[in-house]
Amino acid sequence: MAQNTVIKVFVQRDYSRGTNCRFMTEMPVELNGKIDEQAFQHTIQGINEIMDDAEKIGPASYFENCLGCLTGYLSLLCFETHYNKCLKRLSEYINQQNTNVFVPLGLMLTNPMDRGLRVVEICILNVASR
Repeated sequence: MAQNTVIKVFVQRDYSRGTNCRFMTEMPVELNGKIDEQAFQHTIQGINEIMDDAEKIGPASYFENCLGCLTGYLSLLCFETHYNKCLKRLSEYINQQNTNVFVPLGLMLTNPMDRGLRVVEICILNVASR
């Protein structure tokens, strides 16, 4: 009797530009023939752009941090930080990519936050095994 299994493919962090949270745009060999390489790279680049924006240091992040220090971080209960806004945007982007690109191809993209920003996990669904 055939059972459905799930194969997990991992896209590793890219440390070629330093320690900022970026993921490799090189498509894993396990995905060959399952998704167009340009669609895969577009998705990973979108994730990288959102994470670049989240980790950008500017006047707003300085203000958020100073206000947090001055209020014992109670101010974080009153407003959402730029970083958290970017993480929400990342979650929405992942959901949109799953709906429009990955799920119709039998794949499922997992939010990197669910894996501690260490990897992007892509599940290959509906793989029959014996």
